[in-house]
Amino acid sequence: MPSSISYDEALDFLVGLTKFGFNFGLQRIEYLLQLLGDPHRQLRVIHIGGTNGKGSTAMMTASVLESAGYRVGLFTSPHLDSYTERYLINRVPIGEQRLAELIFRVRPLLEQMVRDGHEHPTEFEACTAIAFLYFYEEQIDYLVLEVGLGGAIDSTNIIPTPLVAVITNVAFDHMDYLGNTIREIATVKAGIIKQGGHAVTAASDPEAIAVIEERCREMGATLLRSGVDLNYELIESVPSGTSFNLRSPWGDYTSLRVPLAGQYQAINAATALGAIETLRRYHGVAISDGQIRAGLDATRWPARLELLSERPAVLVDVTHNHDGSRKLRAALQEVYHYRRLILVLGMLGDKEREKVVAELAPLAAVVVITRPNSPRAGDWELLATEARRYTEHVHQIEEITAAVDVALNEAGPDDLICVTGSFYMVAEARAYLRHKLDITSKTF
Repeated sequence: MPSSISYDEALDFLVGLTKFGFNFGLQRIEYLLQLLGDPHRQLRVIHIGGTNGKGSTAMMTASVLESAGYRVGLFTSPHLDSYTERYLINRVPIGEQRLAELIFRVRPLLEQMVRDGHEHPTEFEACTAIAFLYFYEEQIDYLVLEVGLGGAIDSTNIIPTPLVAVITNVAFDHMDYLGNTIREIATVKAGIIKQGGHAVTAASDPEAIAVIEERCREMGATLLRSGVDLNYELIESVPSGTSFNLRSPWGDYTSLRVPLAGQYQAINAATALGAIETLRRYHGVAISDGQIRAGLDATRWPARLELLSERPAVLVDVTHNHDGSRKLRAALQEVYHYRRLILVLGMLGDKEREKVVAELAPLAAVVVITRPNSPRAGDWELLATEARRYTEHVHQIEEITAAVDVALNEAGPDDLICVTGSFYMVAEARAYLRHKLDITSKTF
């Protein structure tokens, strides 16, 4: 890579591809990967999709594989602090210069594609192609691959049959792209289940289950269901983590623990263990029960009910849709103890914002509405109007850091500040809070 190309310049080019918007389909990514030598065909992939919980499930799966001694790639999006976080190998992000070099290598191929008569690839397509190239060249043992959006039409779905396809759940989100019914959304998500493959799901909606089962029959794929084939029993959910028992078709696990708060993390962990059991039973991957236990216990996943401070308690959580807000509400009522709740909320305009406010605002003594740093923020102040239906103590603060300061000033030592909403808002607020609270620990 020429010395004149810096990481910042390379990243500016990659992020600048957002001007090509969302453009689904596999034709462009297929051609781009052909130009790169089809690195994706050499990878052993655990493919994880779903409406919510796919990131946590992916990280748990990767953590167990790492504890078993494997070199594990993890591709997720979006990121919190740095674009490099999208590409992890055994929790270590790609180096900035290595990412810059890969962007530089891919860039002329994007231009060649246009010359060859193809549409210009999107940012996520380029981002995904870089992931496949990087993990192939690093000779990883396994790649845990998170779906970007949907499933069938997502660029990650270019991979051949994965070792296991996971669908965490199916709920309403991204309806502009995926459909307006659970059946339509589930059909898109079930597209990651391939011929002769193996699937795991925690979906519970009857329409979603019917679609997933139908897809498995069509593809001749096996199916494990969390809550049915993988029966979990919650033991405890406290701010420091969640413990549970699990009964699988191949044996029982007692007193498993994952250091992520929220009862729903037991569901995510059971789903991850479904993927691990599939690897062990159908693909002969060597993973001991002790390594499963250690891997779950070593899981770290930031901005998912992440407690940054205790007096006052400061919690950050990415909650970007109605289903997620229901889970957050349950956690705020069942896991945490506090005098007053101070809610800091910022969401994109294309989300079910009114439903999220209706779930969370009634719990709060004070609500601070702020604006995500995104063109998709829309009329962000409408959230304040909605919040005032539930409490009179509502602030509208456009700048995210100023909104966080207002919450900190409002809070007493026995209060809980919950900062939640879109990635765009939570990432900036979390970075500011880590600096303000002098938190220097690693993200992962």
